[in-house]
Amino acid sequence: MFTFIHAADIHLDSPLRGLQQRDDAPVDLLRGATRRALENLVVLAINERVDFVLFAGDIYDGDWKDYSTGLFFRRQMVRLQQAGIPVFLIAGNHDAESVITRSLNLPDNVVTYSSRSAESHRHASLPVVVHGRSFPDRQVPENIALDYPPAEAACFNIGLLHTSLVNMPGHDTYAPCSTQDLAGKNYQYWALGHIHLPQVISEDPWIVFSGNPQGRHIRETGPRGCRLVRVDDNLQVESAQMRELAVVRWQDLVVDLTSIEDVTEQQRAISSVLDEAIEAAAGVLLIARIRLQGATVLHGSLLLEQDKLEADILAMAQDIGEELLWIQSVVVATSPVYDLADIAARDELTGSVLQSLQGDTLDQLVEHAMPAEVLEMLAQLPVEIRREIEAELDDSQRPQLLAEVREMIVAALATGGLSA
Repeated sequence: MFTFIHAADIHLDSPLRGLQQRDDAPVDLLRGATRRALENLVVLAINERVDFVLFAGDIYDGDWKDYSTGLFFRRQMVRLQQAGIPVFLIAGNHDAESVITRSLNLPDNVVTYSSRSAESHRHASLPVVVHGRSFPDRQVPENIALDYPPAEAACFNIGLLHTSLVNMPGHDTYAPCSTQDLAGKNYQYWALGHIHLPQVISEDPWIVFSGNPQGRHIRETGPRGCRLVRVDDNLQVESAQMRELAVVRWQDLVVDLTSIEDVTEQQRAISSVLDEAIEAAAGVLLIARIRLQGATVLHGSLLLEQDKLEADILAMAQDIGEELLWIQSVVVATSPVYDLADIAARDELTGSVLQSLQGDTLDQLVEHAMPAEVLEMLAQLPVEIRREIEAELDDSQRPQLLAEVREMIVAALATGGLSA
């Protein structure tokens, strides 16, 4: 009977992060990725002849640096207006009323929901009612879903909400609510925003995070886009397909080197994984973190010659082409197949070094806690930036770093040994 698009978390003009390690990043291909993802959404809406579009918050990443961000979004809404497609949108924590200081009038096909209280808007020609509320401030700790209006009879009721739900790991609390709270409203579809991972929480009723249209860093891997939802004549959801919009796809690629014994086999295994990922991306630029794992006799050389390893992988990427693949980083997470007892028995010095590596000498480096003043400064930063910094400073990461140091020392002993 009708079709609509559910999207959220565009974070328009937000830069892609984690590309500063090298100066060969394909900047021209990456610049404006969030804008191009929104353009892809508009093309999809027009080509599919959808009946309306929903935006569940965080259209913008924060206050505009200038009016170009707002003008770009407005231009896309005009394109939808010219195609006769209405738009219903709410503001989230990144583009809350208190955050955005500049404004532009949007075309009259766009309904923007109040931040003062939840409200309902009917579609002009369909038995559809969209209920929603925008965020007044960046922080909304209360359960605003409880105040959404009751479902209207003989209509397809949609709840447009920016929320962290409850018990969602890795996300700060915004407008927390439970699935029971949402189901209690008797809406047929809840179009949620804020959680960037695309996921269907429930199908009875439909409770869906569309995810963001464009991943912005290596923690946002895989296809990103929107939901294309079809509703039948009985006002039941027929399908809610995930449709990719991203122009850049972040991916963690695991290469299993178990039992591989020479560099030729190693390169063949890496090349195979890259080829499969490129094929799956179907023309979308892939930014990949390569993780080598498995027990292999190459473990020691991989640790000791990481610069050469990375250069070899970057050369493979050059052969594929920068419009298809760019390597963000290479992680060596393999394990050895040598016998520590045999290595220790070589000579007294080698045995002494290995024994010290099993002790607490290196561990003493991680006994200090993060200073309170650092924690206070971190608390003032935006969530996404704070997490990246905390990941670098977190004491829980240091044991892993020390384990890597131990592995490199053992690898040197295994390949060359020590002598007095």
